[in-house]
Order: sequence, then structure tokens, then C-alpha cells
Amino acid sequence: MANDASTVFDLVILGGGSGGYAAALRGAQLGLDVALIEKDKLGGTCLHRGCIPTKALLHAGELADQAREGAEFGVKSTFEGIDIAGVHKYKDGVVSGLYKGLQGLIASRKVTYVEGEGRLSSPTSVDVNGRRYEGRHILLATGSVPKSLPGLEIDGERIISSDHALVLDRVPQSAVILGGGIIGVEFASAWKSFGTDVTIVEGLPHLVPTEDENSSKLLERAFRKRGITFSLGSFFEKAEYTDAGVKVTLANGKEYEAEVLLVAVGRGPVSQGLGYEEAGVAMDRGYVLADEYCRTNVPTISAVGDLIPTLQLAHVGFGEGILVAERLAGLNPVPLDYNGVPRVTYCQPEVASMGITEQQAKEVYGADKVVTLKYNLAGNGRSRILRTAGEIKLVQVRDGAVVGVHMVGDRMGEQVGEAQLIYNWEALPAEVAQLIHAHPTQSEALGEAHLALAGKPLHSHD
Repeated sequence: MANDASTVFDLVILGGGSGGYAAALRGAQLGLDVALIEKDKLGGTCLHRGCIPTKALLHAGELADQAREGAEFGVKSTFEGIDIAGVHKYKDGVVSGLYKGLQGLIASRKVTYVEGEGRLSSPTSVDVNGRRYEGRHILLATGSVPKSLPGLEIDGERIISSDHALVLDRVPQSAVILGGGIIGVEFASAWKSFGTDVTIVEGLPHLVPTEDENSSKLLERAFRKRGITFSLGSFFEKAEYTDAGVKVTLANGKEYEAEVLLVAVGRGPVSQGLGYEEAGVAMDRGYVLADEYCRTNVPTISAVGDLIPTLQLAHVGFGEGILVAERLAGLNPVPLDYNGVPRVTYCQPEVASMGITEQQAKEVYGADKVVTLKYNLAGNGRSRILRTAGEIKLVQVRDGAVVGVHMVGDRMGEQVGEAQLIYNWEALPAEVAQLIHAHPTQSEALGEAHLALAGKPLHSHD
């Protein structure tokens, strides 16, 4: 195995997704000599098979709904259907532009970029393309891939993963989606907007089960209104091919037949066969174990992103990658507060949250110490104009800070930035109530909710 002839790098990164490239960019900015190794495309799952392309599909679906509903706003329009090739052209154009921009950033920061499948060969080296790249420190950032269920084989045609769904060359007439989490409800939302008959199967009692129960119920109500069917507390038993597509049988005896079955039961870490265990890295169920500073049990190795058992969100990967780079550069960064990370599900309506749920707050502080308030978007002028329904729910420790903000409604993801400041700055309702929000905006709803929680509601009842 030939060594890289140039240098021993300060940091060698295995994986060029969100966490890996964030660490590379920040590390190079801080003067570290960085090598970044990626077997597929720079940007990883988020850019090419996740965040960006799925949101492009959802936006196309939103435009389709607007075209259908134009007459309700006094705009005469004719909806002629979905040109899926045109949708993909738009989606791929968005991805391509961001990809080129990211490539330019990596080059401008003088990061040594290596294309190829790397493997950890020691606690201080990675082998790729017949060469060995030595590093004073190694960062593992190999991400995740879609999971399936035992006995359920994804064929890419009738039984598909989210990867396949993003490049499907047709709009399916019908679809069953296994999993009512973020991936499942986002595809359900986009496909319904495209005209697909959608059924979601979820084993837990609610859709988006990690969210506050009130948010889940609001989304379920909205999905029923949109005609999206779902079976909750239901477990998959088997899938069989039929002339029409796939028949899905649940443990409770229910059966659904559809053109495609989308398996959206989560994502698993990419860690097998990459030399992690041989190098002595502690692991659990395929995940690399790391502390609050993303350090593994091996002093020269860190790990970030979907590879470690933290929130599987691209912006969490960004934060973890930056944390590692700054730690290695001697800046003593503060560990991430994962409750302080914004969470958004981009279905229609959107579900956005910050902090902890009401149930979590009761477990932490005691039920008698928790105060909640719900603000209906019907009282918000801009939401009325947009004709969106939903609520903002605040969770407060009595006489103290707001510890949870939970929002359901169109474009609520755009409000989560202010909610992030409220939570992370431990703001009191009265402090937020002092802020004047522009009128008419949806951000007013967040302000009005805090006005009400502070005891001085304006456009809502006492």
C-alpha cells in the first residue's frame, strides 16, 4: 500500500456527506490540513438522496395543489397533470447547482478531495484507491442507508426505498408506505399532491411519533382531510407480488394492495466492512459510539452524523462536523444540545418543533410544574390568507422558560428559527411578548402565543 506522498494530514475524513464536508470546510478554515474521502458524490445523502431532492418534490406537489385550487382564490387555472420527467429535471437542476457550489467551496478551501471507497486501516490511516492517507486524527462520517424489515426484500421496482422513490419514472396510481415517520409522511404528502392513492402503515399509535402528541393528531386530522389513509398501531406481516403490484398483509389481518410499496422504516448506519471494529472502535448495533464531543473510545478517531446514535438530521451532521473541527483546532467548543436542534417535517401541512414535548417536560419537571398553551392559526391573518389550518403549542415550566415549541401549519418550518432562539436563550413568555412582529406575517402567531401565555392575549380569547 503506497502512502500519500505529500504529507501526514491533520485530519482525514471518511465520508463526504453533511457531517464530513462541514468538518472539512471548518477545519480548513481554521488552518488544518484536511483530506476528504468520498466513494459516491460530495454532499452525501442529504444533497443527492434526501433533504434537497425530497423538498423539491414536495414543492412541485404544492404547485400542483395550487393549480387545482386556483378557483378558490379567484384565479382561473387548468390542471393538466404531472409531467414527472419535468419534475425530475427541476429537482435534478436544484441538486446539480448546489453540488457544483459545494465542489467549488471544497476546492477554494484547499481541501484534498479523494474520490473512492475508503477503509479505515489503522487508528491513524485510511486506505483508498491503493493509497494510504495518514492523519493525526481520523473522522468517520460514512452516513446511513435505508433499512428494510426481516423477510422484506427491496427490489427497486415494486418494493422500493426512498432512494428509488426519488427517481421513479412515473407517478404511481397507488402506494402503501411502511412507516409514518418523517420520510413516510413526506412521500405520502408529495405523492398525494401528484394524484397517488396513498396508505400509510405505522406500528406506533401516531404519525410522526417522536413529535408532541398534539402535533401528531393535528397532522392526522389534516391528512384525513386530504384523503391520505393511514393504519396506526399496525404491524407489517408480509408482502406478496400481484398482477396489480404488491399486496401487504398486516398482523391485525388488514390487507392493502397497491402499485408500489415504499419501505420507510428508518435508516441504518453504514459501518460494516470498513475496518472500524478492527481498529478497536466501540460499536453498538452498527452505530459507532461517541461522547458529547463526538470522540470515540480510540483517541485519534471521532465520528459524526448518521453513523452515531444522535438525531438523523443533516443540520445535526453540520453541527457535529463543525464541533470536531473546532475541537481539533483547539477552540474548546460547547457540545451540542440535541433538544436545542430544530426539527421540521416538510409534508403539507408542515410539522416543526423545538425543545421537548409536553410529556417529556412532565417527566423532567413534574406534571404540576408544566404549563401549556395552544394558539390556533385561525386567529392569524397571514395564515387565513394562505388558507392553512394548524396550531402553535408552547410548553413552559411554570413561572419559568419556554422549553418546547410545537407548530403545525403551512410554512411552519420558516418559523422554527425564532423558536430556536426562544428555547436556547431560555426566554420567558413575557420577554418574547415584548417583541413586535411584522403584520401580517405567520411569525405573528408565535408572538401572539407568547402574549397569551404571558397573560395578555391580543387576538385570542383569555
